Amino acid sequence: MVELTATNVMPRSVLLTIGAVLLCTLIAVAAVRWSGASISVPDEAAVAVRELRFEDRPDGSVVVIDATTQSVIHTMTGENGFFRGALRGLARERRRDGLGSEQPFQLIGRADGRLTLVDPATGQRIDLESFGPTNAAVFARFMNDRPTAH
Repeated sequence: MVELTATNVMPRSVLLTIGAVLLCTLIAVAAVRWSGASISVPDEAAVAVRELRFEDRPDGSVVVIDATTQSVIHTMTGENGFFRGALRGLARERRRDGLGSEQPFQLIGRADGRLTLVDPATGQRIDLESFGPTNAAVFARFMNDRPTAH
C-alpha cells in the first residue's frame, strides 16, 4: 500500500488548473456544436469524377461498373472489409430512404489528392482519406481502371 506524504501529493493549484482547462475545452466544444458551425476542411476542386455502380454477385464478389459505359472495371473478391463496410453504410441510407441502386455513386478526385465517395441519391459522402492511405487506395484504383475482359 502506498502511503501519501507531502512529497507525493499533487499541489492543489495544479489540480485546479487541469480542471479549468478541461472545463474550458468542454464549453468550447459545446458552443461549436450548439452554434451549428462546421469544423470540416473545405473541399478542393474536383479534378476527376467517375460514376460507379456496385453489384453483388451470387459468388459473394462485388463488381464495380463504370456507370457511363456500363463496363465492369473491377471485381472485388474476398473479405475487403473497408470496401464492403463503406458500401454497406451507403446502401443502408438508400434503403432507409426507399431508394434503389439505379443511381450511380460518384468517386471524386480532388486537386489536393483527396478522394470522396458521394451518393447523390441521399447526399451521403465518405471522405476516404480519413480512413488512411491504404483504405483510400482501395477506391483510388477505380479512378483509372479500364474495363476487364470477360
